[in-house]
Amino acid sequence: MTSTTSVSAQAAAALSELRAALIGDVLVSTDPNYDTVRRVWNGAADHHPAMIARCATEQDVALAVRIARENGLPISVRGGGHDWAGRAVRDGGVVIDLRFLRAVTVDPYSSSIDAQGGTTAGIVGAAADRHGLVAVTGTVKAVGITGLTLGGGYGLLAGKHGLALDNLLSARVVLADGSQVTASQVENPDLFWGLRGGGGNFGVVTRATYRLHPLRRVLSGMVLFGLDQARTVLRGYRELIAAAPDELTVMTGFFAGPDGQALLYLLPSWSGDPGRAQGHATRISSLGKPISAQLGPMTPFEALGLLDAVVVDGRHTTAANRQVTEVTDEVAEVLVDAAARITSPFSGVFVHHFHGAAARVPVTSTAFGLRRDHNLIEVVGTWQDRPSDDGSAHRAWTAALDGALAPHALPGGYPNLLGPEEHDRVLTAYGPNASRLMALKRQYDPENVFRAVPTLTP
Repeated sequence: MTSTTSVSAQAAAALSELRAALIGDVLVSTDPNYDTVRRVWNGAADHHPAMIARCATEQDVALAVRIARENGLPISVRGGGHDWAGRAVRDGGVVIDLRFLRAVTVDPYSSSIDAQGGTTAGIVGAAADRHGLVAVTGTVKAVGITGLTLGGGYGLLAGKHGLALDNLLSARVVLADGSQVTASQVENPDLFWGLRGGGGNFGVVTRATYRLHPLRRVLSGMVLFGLDQARTVLRGYRELIAAAPDELTVMTGFFAGPDGQALLYLLPSWSGDPGRAQGHATRISSLGKPISAQLGPMTPFEALGLLDAVVVDGRHTTAANRQVTEVTDEVAEVLVDAAARITSPFSGVFVHHFHGAAARVPVTSTAFGLRRDHNLIEVVGTWQDRPSDDGSAHRAWTAALDGALAPHALPGGYPNLLGPEEHDRVLTAYGPNASRLMALKRQYDPENVFRAVPTLTP
């Protein structure tokens, strides 16, 4: 057993070395802004690291990894900080904070973007948009593009251009020993395979290059329906997406309206011929009698921000996810029942649409283990922290909905959203890729230095 005294001595030694070696600063609990810097998006993730290495250069990252490892301190990596379980910050560990590493460079001639490891989806999206290009990201601007990509990256362009990870061209990676390598189809291709879906379990990605696509406008927006119409609209949604072309990807789900009551929303993205956009808008709006239907042309970057208002820093959050082959009547009944009993005006259900280009990638081409048409159901219980609300009701609501969906779900789940204790579901999620992925983990990180999202244990 390691004593508290020896841990403190290790931390003191690491702190001294880090402050001498790094260009960036290193914070500990006695520093004035430590408490602010350690916070992540989820206010319920109240973790206290021994120190935070605010890396100013990619070499800082390599030095921080090596020094932390040599002193026996656990490591976590923070990019956007949007993992709901707060794994970007480990109690008693060294946080490799990448938020100063957010430089991006667009090459319009090769339709690619080079982005440092702390870059958010919004930064990448804005840079691409200025050139009439689009990056394949998720659905919220503040999420870190690196973590999103390494675990998968469901988004509104999945049908046309696949997951975010399908658009990763290369990555610069700091390994567990502090060495730096490039991973691509031609350099360290086995590592590149594992990075695309295996998460941050093999090293710290300090820089990555992503494929961009020409796209100036999409049809997008929100269509809202009352809960009394939800069963009928979801049946129509199922029929709509079953026949959807690659250019049409449609999210759905529930969030609270101004009166606190749950509403059903549809959030489409049409990236095809503008002349066909109105036909799709009309069909989506006619699935029921909308309370509000605001669909129109916008830039892909504007569409990326449509859900930003429901993702607010500091609120307390718990989450669960299930993947289903389709939103059957039974699944719809579970969702509508849960929406009617929602315990917080800040909670929601987000149903992602996986099809088209994303589903045509051979399952063994990347580590991502599910390459068939499906819906990812993301359940998010969120509440304001106050003495009168300990969060138990919202955790219970989230767990109950997760449990009710389980009999209808595919095995596993979306690795990027699985909790740190869900080891069996993580391995199941990788399907035929699990054994190869674990072999890579043993090869590149046998001491389990990187306990990332998803959590893989060699």
